[in-house]
This record gives sequence, C-alpha cells and structure tokens, in this order.
Amino acid sequence: MYLLYIDESGTSSIPGNTSHFILSGISVPIWHWKDCDRELSIIKNKYSLSDAEIHTAWIIRKYFEQSKIQNFSSLNYFQRRSEVERFRRAELIRLQRSNNPKHYKQTKKNYRKTEAYIHLTYQERKQFLERIATCVSNWGFARLFAECIDKIHFDPSRSQQNIDEQAFEQIVSRFEQYLENIWLNPKIGASVY
Repeated sequence: MYLLYIDESGTSSIPGNTSHFILSGISVPIWHWKDCDRELSIIKNKYSLSDAEIHTAWIIRKYFEQSKIQNFSSLNYFQRRSEVERFRRAELIRLQRSNNPKHYKQTKKNYRKTEAYIHLTYQERKQFLERIATCVSNWGFARLFAECIDKIHFDPSRSQQNIDEQAFEQIVSRFEQYLENIWLNPKIGASVY
C-alpha cells in the first residue's frame, strides 16, 4: 500500500490573488511512513516546531517585528516568542483603532499563520526548510506528483472542470499510473523498498 499526501499552493479561484494554482503530492510506501515521520519529527523538534505544520510560504516570510526587537537573535526561544507576541498584540490594538478593518483582518491572519515560527530568526527558518528538503530528497522510495495550472491561460468556458477538479484528476491519474507500473513491473516496485 502507498500513501499519497496532497496539498495545494496558490488559489484556484479566477482571478484570485495568484497567477498559478499548484497541486502536488508525495507518495510513500506505507512501510516507510513511520521512518519518514520520525525523521521529520527529529528536525522539527530541534527547532521547537514539534506541533507545527510545515507551511513554507508562511515560514519563509520576513517577520517585520523581529527587526524591531533589540538583539532578537541573541534571545532564547522563549524570550523571542514573548517579545514578538508583545509586539504583535500592540500592533493589533493600533490597527483596531486605525479604522482600517481590512488591514487589521489581514494582519491578524498573517500573525495567526506565522505564530508557530516566531521564535526562529529568518536564517533559522531557512535552515529548517533546507533540512526538511534534504531529508525528503534522500527518500529514494518517495515519488512526487504535481499539476501546475497557469490561470492566465485557463479558459473556464472551454473546460468541463474547474481548476480544482482538473488538478486533482491529473494528480490521481498520475498516481494510479505509478501504482499500475509498480504492479506490472516488479523491478520498479523493488526499487522503492
């Protein structure tokens, strides 16, 4: 049995706020799943991210407030988190009073999505992502599947599916073809053990 974890990047709505919609998946044989989870957990624990979801787009952003905290990189994780949370609370209060509900709402969302990573410097967050990528790249048994749709060239009137459906169908059909290839050619399956 093979597991396929699927996630998206960008928005599928047209026009939306992205020019592309990407749906990708990683397939891992179920007998390797615990090893994969353990390897990723070791890296996550090293960066105090054991309960955090790995969201590259939110992790790799520059957090403006960190630059406003004196000697941020010399503080320990607890102190960093405390200082960033204090700064963010003050900023949200300031924005509530500014009569700009759209900016307040977006800032609140940004803070919520980045909350798990605020104790790490930008360099540490980059290093974390590099370690995760290196770890996954060493899984010779894993397979990646992806569909990237350029929404500028996607014509909903000519397509019988919306962007989500088309991308999902492409990922599933590629995964099914991979499974069929393994079934029909045991040598392919042997290479993933």
